[in-house]
Amino acid sequence: MYEAYLRQLLSPLGVYDLSGGSVNGGELHALGQVLDRTARRLETVERESVTATAEGEGLDRREAPFARRPAAVTAAERREAIAALLQIDGDSLTPSAINRCLQGCGIRAEAQEVDTGHLRVVFPGVNGVPAEFEQIEKIILDILPCHLEVEFYFRLLTWEECERVRYTWSAVEAAKHTWTSFQLAIPPEV
Repeated sequence: MYEAYLRQLLSPLGVYDLSGGSVNGGELHALGQVLDRTARRLETVERESVTATAEGEGLDRREAPFARRPAAVTAAERREAIAALLQIDGDSLTPSAINRCLQGCGIRAEAQEVDTGHLRVVFPGVNGVPAEFEQIEKIILDILPCHLEVEFYFRLLTWEECERVRYTWSAVEAAKHTWTSFQLAIPPEV
């Protein structure tokens, strides 16, 4: 890439022998290789130095100062989690600010104020206990102000829903549900 650029740049001068077997051609080849390696490294540095484009080392370095790594898996989820965690400051006590910050746990979570000093954390769209909940719980408790009482709410099948869709024990047994799989068999909202 850079070798061709250098040849194109110097050829109008007409004073250099730029053929492949000449000393000048060999120097241009060597310089082009060094500039190509430098350009590739600079592309990597540029990509990893911006949170929105970082993929590996850049994300690792941004997560290093946090007490816990987000539970996010993909690079895009990690970027979102880091961005959310970087928003936390002394003014992050309103419900909307707390919910923006909770995105830093790597899963969609929402804090709901039950009453003064009491929050309920729910996981919209997740049935049962979210994967990696142990890590998520630690992150959420680190984010939320310590003077608040926090309870975690997990979505499981209710008896009311069983009655609404007319589940029978024979239908449950025919579906080969275990107790755990039955608790997660929440019917779609009508």
